[in-house]
Amino acid sequence: MANKISDETISYVGILAKLELSDIEKEQAKSDIEKMLDYIDKLNELDTADVEPLSHVFPVNNVFREDLVTNGEERARLLENAPAVKEGSFQVPKTVE
Repeated sequence: MANKISDETISYVGILAKLELSDIEKEQAKSDIEKMLDYIDKLNELDTADVEPLSHVFPVNNVFREDLVTNGEERARLLENAPAVKEGSFQVPKTVE
């Protein structure tokens, strides 16, 4: 393992994560983080010069339906029930002075 994590770093990460770790848990976390860093180093060895960056592995398509107005002509009929109308809309009392 090329990456070594100090005990101080593990304690600091535990404080940041608001975790109370026992000595055994600290050693396990230290080992896990070292393995993760080694794996990242291994990935960094790959040649990605000709690989185009992706935001998703699979193509992203819009799965929603078109937003179409279906009751646009009913405005006048709907406003018939309003106690007060102003400029083609419901008129309501002021809520903020």
